[in-house]
Amino acid sequence: MAGKKFPNGPGSTAAEMSRVRRTPMREFSRSLPMSLLRAREAVMRQFRPSLRNHGLTEQQWRILRALTAVDAIEVTELARVAFLLGPSLSRILRDLEARHLIERRAAKADLRRGMVSISAKGLKLIEAVAPTSESIYAAITKLYGARKLSELQDMLSALEDSLSGLEVAGAGDAEADE
Repeated sequence: MAGKKFPNGPGSTAAEMSRVRRTPMREFSRSLPMSLLRAREAVMRQFRPSLRNHGLTEQQWRILRALTAVDAIEVTELARVAFLLGPSLSRILRDLEARHLIERRAAKADLRRGMVSISAKGLKLIEAVAPTSESIYAAITKLYGARKLSELQDMLSALEDSLSGLEVAGAGDAEADE
């Protein structure tokens, strides 16, 4: 085997790679999940420095933002709307509670269920982050276009709605972003 050049080795070009491996699937870079992940990363790359400057992770920010939309929410519902798995959410809530950014209590109807709300300190943090967040949105809107951004959000919502009725293979698997 010595001296034999493998077309899919480190020096291979994309064209060489595509000749070597042909699959009955669309090109990896054109798959919808990868396109959505690349777009998400491009957007989040803009917001991460601001979140870091305020001592927040993306997941903590998602939780705080979700809590600003409600007076209080059950923990399991918060996990659903924030797209977090239960164990991760529990850890994040513990951290946010220790920082006094949220408040937790038992649900009146069922003491086994936990309720979460944003605290006054959490709201102050949201108010501190909001100007930078809105300026990032303004920059994205200026670069991409307000109409296109609105259409994109409408299309993503329509995609989500249309897929909600589709039966999912292996639906018992938890697939949340962490």
